[in-house]
Amino acid sequence: MISQIRPADLESWLQQHQGAQPVVLDVREPWEIETAHVKASGFELVSIPMAAIPARLAELQKNRPIACLCHLGGRSMQVAMYLEHHGFENVANLAGGIHAWSLERDPAVPVY
Repeated sequence: MISQIRPADLESWLQQHQGAQPVVLDVREPWEIETAHVKASGFELVSIPMAAIPARLAELQKNRPIACLCHLGGRSMQVAMYLEHHGFENVANLAGGIHAWSLERDPAVPVY
């Protein structure tokens, strides 16, 4: 089952995975990332558009905790399920996406 994490609760999730080098996987398109992006703090930020995930799967490590991020949470949930299906051990979805990130975590991130 995929964990649902609100951006406001990301710190708690990161603390649970200290020492495991957590990843926030942004699956949005490049134009979306240019419009609004997060700053890595306590995690590695990796950007791979959703459509490119199958071809670039080897860039991700199965044993690292991964929280998937998109605009509102739908695409990231699909990617999280895909990763879990392909043997990734600890995958979560950032519920509400970058929109919720702006509202709950960093108001400097533009809403689009």
